[in-house]
Amino acid sequence: MSSRNPLSWFARWADWFEERGVYVPGEESRAVEPVRDFGWLMAAWVAGVAIFILLFALAV
Repeated sequence: MSSRNPLSWFARWADWFEERGVYVPGEESRAVEPVRDFGWLMAAWVAGVAIFILLFALAV
């Protein structure tokens, strides 16, 4: 039934970011990796910008 969910592509895309690395407790001394630590935020930001552009494109 996930094919009926209009946001399933977004969930799959965010899962792709998470598969690249998962936070492991106790690794506070490691360097920050943007894709690993902020994957959901990056996916949401890109989707938000895309929706913003589409709204203006359809308003013309």
